[in-house]
Amino acid sequence: MDRKTFIKKTAGGLLLAIPAFALINCSPSDDSSSNSPPTGGNPDCLANGTNSSIGANHGHSLAVSSTDVNAGVEKTYNIAGSAGHSHSVTVSAANFNVLKNNQQISVNSTTGDAHTHSVTISCA
Repeated sequence: MDRKTFIKKTAGGLLLAIPAFALINCSPSDDSSSNSPPTGGNPDCLANGTNSSIGANHGHSLAVSSTDVNAGVEKTYNIAGSAGHSHSVTVSAANFNVLKNNQQISVNSTTGDAHTHSVTISCA
């Protein structure tokens, strides 16, 4: 294969790969991050911990364990995940009381890479 043919084939491959990569990274499943085992019955934060949904997600993740819910003490979580930059989310003692009653909460992350995320935490 000569140089000209190689360059044409490489450029053609890149033109196909870039849109495919964009479609994969922007799939609807990226809007949430579930970090708890599924349960068969009613959601129960005290027994099962939580699920989390991170708005405009691009690799962040959050897991709030049943141990944290039971403790009920304010805690700050790093939600960096595989995003390549970091955000923090603080769950207050009052938020944990809401979770103990098997109700969901919403909190905002700190700013990272010039943006924030809305995070919804619900019982698993």
